[in-house]
Amino acid sequence: MNLPTSMPPLAAIDMGSNSFRLEIAEVQQDGRYKRIEYLKETVRLGAGLDADGMLTEAAMQRGLDCLRRFAQRLTGFAPQHVRAVATQTLREARNRNAFLLRAQEALGFPIEVISGREEARLIFAGVARLQPSAEKRLVIDIGGRSTEMILGKARRPLAAESFQVGSVGLSMRFFPEGRFTAEAFRAAQVAAGAELEEGFSLFRPELWKHALGSSGTVGAVAQILAATGVTDGRITPDALRWCIAQCIEAGHMDKLDLPGLKEDRRAVVGGGLCILYTLLTQFGIDELLPAKGALRQGVIFDLVERLAGTAGFGAAIADMREASVATLQRRFGVDLAQARRVRSLAGELHGQLAGRVPREIQRELGWAADLHEMGMMVSHHDHHRHSAYLVAHVDAPGFSQSQQQRVGELVLGQRGGLRKLERQLGDETFLWQTLALRLAVICNHARADLDTTALRLRRTGRHLQLSLPRLWPSQQPRAVFLLGEEAQAWARNGGLEIEIA
Repeated sequence: MNLPTSMPPLAAIDMGSNSFRLEIAEVQQDGRYKRIEYLKETVRLGAGLDADGMLTEAAMQRGLDCLRRFAQRLTGFAPQHVRAVATQTLREARNRNAFLLRAQEALGFPIEVISGREEARLIFAGVARLQPSAEKRLVIDIGGRSTEMILGKARRPLAAESFQVGSVGLSMRFFPEGRFTAEAFRAAQVAAGAELEEGFSLFRPELWKHALGSSGTVGAVAQILAATGVTDGRITPDALRWCIAQCIEAGHMDKLDLPGLKEDRRAVVGGGLCILYTLLTQFGIDELLPAKGALRQGVIFDLVERLAGTAGFGAAIADMREASVATLQRRFGVDLAQARRVRSLAGELHGQLAGRVPREIQRELGWAADLHEMGMMVSHHDHHRHSAYLVAHVDAPGFSQSQQQRVGELVLGQRGGLRKLERQLGDETFLWQTLALRLAVICNHARADLDTTALRLRRTGRHLQLSLPRLWPSQQPRAVFLLGEEAQAWARNGGLEIEIA
């Protein structure tokens, strides 16, 4: 991996359902990982989802307080050197946007909600880099409200899935107030099995040689087994049966006396044991070994690739998002020549409108141009709506749900009325991205290579002057007509005055 010699310390924030974690590390030029600092706080955000799927104020406050403490440690970090990701609880929470506004203010950096499969990909990236192997492996990560399973070889994930069952959710449902009974353990295992069984064909035992467990639940159970001498830290079905028997004998989490059990795991150990036992017996896992890597390290390695890619370092480094966009273009039969025309002109016009902007803003506009016609495979009629839906919901490794939503909204805005994006257009960044994309689509209406070097866009406040090439009125009458219609649309609903010269 060819890294720049001056790669600075990077920070990853993992906003999990049980704990929030902050990892600060350096990835050295030879690819070695050097941890600088690691902070973890038990927030139990997942326990704060009420029956209506809303985060309670108390749970949100616990999260905000933690993020404020993380923010103090991150003082002086550049925005591009920090990446915060949120997982299952915020995928579920109906009031997540309200919480994210407060959370981003508390942390001082953007927060991305990632999909379950993207979480799985990043988990595997962390494990594969910190515990390399050329053999096929199964990696399991049991979180507070979801469980990720990944089959991979070397650094390449071959299959990845996320299941909506986790230690917090299962413990709250089957072990209320910390009570342990044999009946509750059996019922919890059946519920976990019902959620996990659809993954058997993807992760059946003949497909992998070793099984590794990442993150909190596996690490906590491995510590118990090593501290009690039941195993050396390896997790086996027999060892899990012993742990479950100890819980049933204790009858309540407060009476559970197990060496190695940390206080912050006590309330969720029952659910974690049930998921682990179900996984080992259902997927034919004879032993599960704790893994070195986890989501937070995968986030840092992914951030390294983004930074190195945008800085132009090394052909061996590539932003996963670029590969995802290219894959989607092939999958949905996008007209690549037209996408290039729109991308090029949209970027040029956006520069004239907005001046120097962060690289991520430029890239989002470029991706919207690349994918703006992918919905044509569904229908030419209202293809922008089909395109927007696909962009926002398709699996796209490297993208967060938050960023896919933003790119999808840009794609939706490429044509048609402006009222559908009235709220988003209040954000000036989005406004200029949308305008640049719409003008680029119109100017390339003929789907032919045009000389646009004389096309100029000047902005004074909310007044814009669009200067067209001298021969366009005679050579491109339809484009000129559509630009006039566009100016009227912005005057009616967009609050912009566009003069076409």
